[in-house]
Amino acid sequence: MSKTILITGASKGIGLETCKRFFYEDNDVTSFILLARESDSFNSLLNELAENNPFNKKVKHFFIDLADRELLLSVINNINIEYDNVDLLVNNAGYTKPESIQQIAFEDFERTMEVNLYAPFTIVQKMLQSGNKFDFIVNIASTAGMNGRSGWLTYSASKAAMINMSEVMKAELSIYGTRVACISPGRCATDLRKTLAPDEDPTTIMQPEHVAGVIEMLFSDVGRFVDSQNLVVRL
Repeated sequence: MSKTILITGASKGIGLETCKRFFYEDNDVTSFILLARESDSFNSLLNELAENNPFNKKVKHFFIDLADRELLLSVINNINIEYDNVDLLVNNAGYTKPESIQQIAFEDFERTMEVNLYAPFTIVQKMLQSGNKFDFIVNIASTAGMNGRSGWLTYSASKAAMINMSEVMKAELSIYGTRVACISPGRCATDLRKTLAPDEDPTTIMQPEHVAGVIEMLFSDVGRFVDSQNLVVRL
């Protein structure tokens, strides 16, 4: 049976690698809905998928800043109208602006929560309210949400909330047959990581494709044996 996947933050890092992993395999994921801000990297991905589509999969994209709630609601409405069902959801998009507590601008705290927490909640809630029945939801948190770190207050708080929100989703949605997994990557060579640790050598840490491989495993039949709690992924 053909399935539809929705990936947020699809232009870079874990979102991009997850998209490619499912797109370039002969599997039952045949329709892709990709959400990201307009950028050269996102346009490059879209061009690549259009020019190299060995399994004739369908791609729909939306240019969106997930902090724009009104636009997000409009996009969700369009998805609900155009697609019978979104089976797989990867809430991957993230934002951070690391500052010490004295320097944090409240607008940056708000934006961090809007992108990292409110948007995933809104996507799940609004699609459920429209009758969508997810097979599987993957929420990308972070090990930074498990232990507070100096300078990372807003990011750590948003990811701690994501971990707990995922636990509630898992409990509430199990009656519908929906699996919910939460992944907390450790140090991973993404653009977001460059913001958090600008002096770090990205070749010495985990790569986005490694996390994408874990997501693929979780989507498989064996995944249900390892998704019972927050899954830490790190070297």
